[in-house]
Amino acid sequence: MAEKKEAKGFWDNLEEGIREYWAWILVAIIVYVIFVYNLQYTIIRGALPVIGVIVLGRIAWAMWMHYIQQDFISGIDFVLLEIVPPREVLRSPKAMELFITNALYHFSMKGGKEEFWQGAVWFWFSLEIASIDGQVHFYIRTPTRVRSLIETQMYAQYPQAQVKAVEDYTLGVDEISPKSAWNGWGCEFKLSKPEAYPLKTYVDFGLDKDPKEEFKVDPISPLVEFFGSLQKGEQAWTQIIITPSKKTYKTKDTWFGKHDWAEEAREQWHKLMLPYTSQRKDQDTGILLKSSRIEVRVPPYLDRVSKAMIAKVSKLGFETGIRVFYAAKKEVYTVNRRKDIRLIFRQYESPDCNGLSRHNSTQGDAYSGVFPASAETVMFLANRMLNEYRERSFFHLPLRHHLFNQHRIPWPFSGFVRAYFHPETFVLNTEELATLWHFPGQIMRVPTLERIESKEASPPTNLPT
Repeated sequence: MAEKKEAKGFWDNLEEGIREYWAWILVAIIVYVIFVYNLQYTIIRGALPVIGVIVLGRIAWAMWMHYIQQDFISGIDFVLLEIVPPREVLRSPKAMELFITNALYHFSMKGGKEEFWQGAVWFWFSLEIASIDGQVHFYIRTPTRVRSLIETQMYAQYPQAQVKAVEDYTLGVDEISPKSAWNGWGCEFKLSKPEAYPLKTYVDFGLDKDPKEEFKVDPISPLVEFFGSLQKGEQAWTQIIITPSKKTYKTKDTWFGKHDWAEEAREQWHKLMLPYTSQRKDQDTGILLKSSRIEVRVPPYLDRVSKAMIAKVSKLGFETGIRVFYAAKKEVYTVNRRKDIRLIFRQYESPDCNGLSRHNSTQGDAYSGVFPASAETVMFLANRMLNEYRERSFFHLPLRHHLFNQHRIPWPFSGFVRAYFHPETFVLNTEELATLWHFPGQIMRVPTLERIESKEASPPTNLPT
């Protein structure tokens, strides 16, 4: 009987192995036949033209898609809207989350003609906070086609706010160069862990409970306070550029299968919980019984992060890029501002979940990592980031970014050609975005934060006609 069970286990294992590695087995058989019958030279002579056509066709297709998308983007008119918050912000960041969901999530299915002939792309938006000589402003950069939607949704959540079109504030800094009056420094941010792990949000700070003003701990306060402390001749800007997420990942054990960011987050959760998962296996073969009961016992120290990872995928996700820039007149430029800027997002970090770390900074070790770059190179990098900030570039990058970036040109050659940094984007949900960009409440009484000083009231109903 034991021999029967052993034999059955062997054949079951063989069947499982064939199912799992059938592709490699097929490749091995083909290679064996080719070398036994000496067909390799014939195949190479016949395959090279086909491979050449495929490679050239792939390059031509990529160039075509890039051209038509850039042509479509060149026809989009953008407008910069300044949002002046009301004198009394009594609502929690939940109101801003609802605004982001209703006004900025423009997910739409593109048809073949729109996508492959017209080059249509999804709209992207930039949520910005800027300090000009210590005066703090909130901005949204949006395509003009959806400006009315932005305004109506903003007034729906903040009726006393003011929305007005303004000139791009970045034009006040002409360039960063030896002959310019300005000096600058900037960097981008990326997540410290996979995007399945969320940042600390306003819910973690208790703002979803609408506590009294004197008990509120608003995570955006350090940023607004720092921006409000800048002196005359100094400017600091931050932009959060977002578009609805269509990010995909390769599905394991498949050739062409892909899954979205929400499914990837669930896989990350299962990976985290694997050591604490009880699964029944066949005693003889060790094969997992598919009809078995799987039990997960989350240890107490992982309970919070487990719930946070599950909660993140319950809300809409945006592909996100974050960039900050500090510019100042050369006579007041302060190197120590770099550290201040690097820490403006520290309050959103938690060791068991996620955080934002500095990336692609415009400083001396940007290319070398060991040997500092020259002052001219540092200033060149700062001017380049100024232009990228002004262009709000994270998605649909120009061709130069695709051809001359640090992923394609490794160190030490990247420094000689001044290769472009490769911007990293990641998925944040609406709750995380509302935490990063919302109006501070009354507890944040920064005199340099412009607010509507008086409430707007409706006219009395008994006015004479």
